Amino acid sequence: MNSIDRRSVLLAGLGIAGAGALAACSSGSDSTSSLVSPSGPAVAAAEKKRPSTGTVRDVTLTAAPATLDLGGGVTARSWAFGGRAPGNEIRLSVGDTLAAELSNQLPDRTTTSVHWHGIALRGDMDGVPPVTQQAVRAGSNFTYRFLADAPGTYFLHPHVGVQLDRGLYAPLIVEDPKEPLSYDDEWVVVLDDWIDGVTGTPDEVLAELRHGMGGMEGMEGMEGMEGMEGMEGMDMGDMSMKFMLMGAESELLGGDAGDVKYPYHLVNGRVPADPDVYRGEPGKRVRLRVINAGGDTAYRVALGGHKLTITHTDGFPVEHQQVDALLIGMGERYDVLVTLGDGVFPLVALAEGKDSGGMALVRTGSGGAPRASVRPRELDGRILTADQLTPADDVRLSSKKADRVHRVRLTGGMGMYNWAINGKAFDMDDPTANPLLVEEGERVRLDFVNTTEMWHPMHLHGHTYQLTGGGPRKDTAIVLPKKTLSVEFDADNPGQWMLHCHNAYHGEVGMMALVAYQA
Repeated sequence: MNSIDRRSVLLAGLGIAGAGALAACSSGSDSTSSLVSPSGPAVAAAEKKRPSTGTVRDVTLTAAPATLDLGGGVTARSWAFGGRAPGNEIRLSVGDTLAAELSNQLPDRTTTSVHWHGIALRGDMDGVPPVTQQAVRAGSNFTYRFLADAPGTYFLHPHVGVQLDRGLYAPLIVEDPKEPLSYDDEWVVVLDDWIDGVTGTPDEVLAELRHGMGGMEGMEGMEGMEGMEGMEGMDMGDMSMKFMLMGAESELLGGDAGDVKYPYHLVNGRVPADPDVYRGEPGKRVRLRVINAGGDTAYRVALGGHKLTITHTDGFPVEHQQVDALLIGMGERYDVLVTLGDGVFPLVALAEGKDSGGMALVRTGSGGAPRASVRPRELDGRILTADQLTPADDVRLSSKKADRVHRVRLTGGMGMYNWAINGKAFDMDDPTANPLLVEEGERVRLDFVNTTEMWHPMHLHGHTYQLTGGGPRKDTAIVLPKKTLSVEFDADNPGQWMLHCHNAYHGEVGMMALVAYQA
């Protein structure tokens, strides 16, 4: 079935199918008065248990309008931290305390926050208004202060509206003072799909997507009609869709690859025509920390002429595997080791299913740069997906029967753009209305049941789960269309935590839920 056909016939059926699914959740709103407060004594007690070095790392994050140089003569008026995207890397060691002062200098009374993606931190510092804090008003400051007790590759971004799809993001690296890996250098690689200040703003994208396929000229009333196969020849320009992407298909992602037409895909803030360059020496071993900070794009990543040895995903170590390429969804991170060859090599981030991509260069010797459109053969070699990984022994969860199981149905579709969990769009004005309840000390299993025709990278705040069946430890995992993915975690970080699709637009229209600890 072609993408136009499938998206058109989706419509309300999936939303209706999910509407009765709330009963499948082992939670209810009658217990919301007895939830652990994000700033309550249980949260403070959990923070005190975290080992501390006593070292405090002070940083300032100024969120403000900026004209960004994306390279190749491309500039974009956007919002960024410190006038650059990605923002300056923050690096600390396990047990250090981060004291990060956010200064909100955004225009038009825009509120914001900072979420520390992947960090199991104290609940009142998680940066999710209005659940864990009040939004930081324009002209105001807020200081985030928390201990980081797990090494790994993380990043930071706002958790207000679709600000994630602007330039407000930066890498956050927590180093292990007892680092077991041996390597000569590091290169942090941040991937992003870029639209802001070029063809529109993320808010304009969201406004168009909210209309769904029903907002397209000539599409009303066509849902479910036969004979739609001929529509692939229709002029998409007649459909008044500036931002919605049609026909993006990927076998790796189970079909429909994404919603949004991005004019650029960036690696470390640069377009392929004028790329970021890592300069090294042949034979040196380099650790790449790859972060997908995008809003709507999975990337297939490969380094031309090299194999990748996967060492970590989402900050947690795995049994090493050598591959040609890896698939990374929004919010995911992978650490890889490479031994550098001699010459000039393209690091390509192919926008999966979108016939576009980003590129950076590795230069260890003489030679001309490859063209911006280069597609190394490694992209079609052995491609790693998370389900092929197994955790390192020291981070593997103990074998234990789940004390509580939540069935998390992913519902909705492109027809009405009504993405939701268990058929109900999350309401930020009433965040504790339908919590997924847990108790401290429980082993919790989440069964992600994807009833939709699209893939969803599902992210849990404040915890790292393990894919069942011996899979890796992660905080963000791809759930393929019409598939079920089960994950387990130990409820060891009391508070109120978001669980959501890390597609910025799916999450914003309602594919979110609240995992809340009972007091």
